[in-house]
Amino acid sequence: MKRQALFFLLLCFGCGHRKAPAVHISLVNNNQSIQFKGLDPAIMGEVTRNASPGVWENLIPVYRMPADTDLKDYQPIQPGNYQVKDNVIVFTPDTPFTKGHTYFMRYYQFEGGTRPWDFIGGRKRLGSVSHQDLVFRD
Repeated sequence: MKRQALFFLLLCFGCGHRKAPAVHISLVNNNQSIQFKGLDPAIMGEVTRNASPGVWENLIPVYRMPADTDLKDYQPIQPGNYQVKDNVIVFTPDTPFTKGHTYFMRYYQFEGGTRPWDFIGGRKRLGSVSHQDLVFRD
């Protein structure tokens, strides 16, 4: 009986939901760059201090949206430069965004939402990282 009560208590503590931060993107610098806001400043500081410059390309890559959106997981990453300024990440592509084309930034949500019930209920699988595609158009 004590084991069942302990399991239930642990499950309840694990069910507390931490709200993911609201993230936003917008075009800046005459539509030559995009700005990414909303990532936890502590995470941004840690990544900026302890990682190679190319790490942002792996954490929040930018892609050009294909005509067939079913193929968007197979697109090459848009190369460019990431800069961190005042808790904002600014991405400037190597080649300018094409007027009238759609792009998306894939934001991997590492910081939370990993409750035991997510795995038990089948919403998450061990080893999976959820993401959100933030779409923008030049």
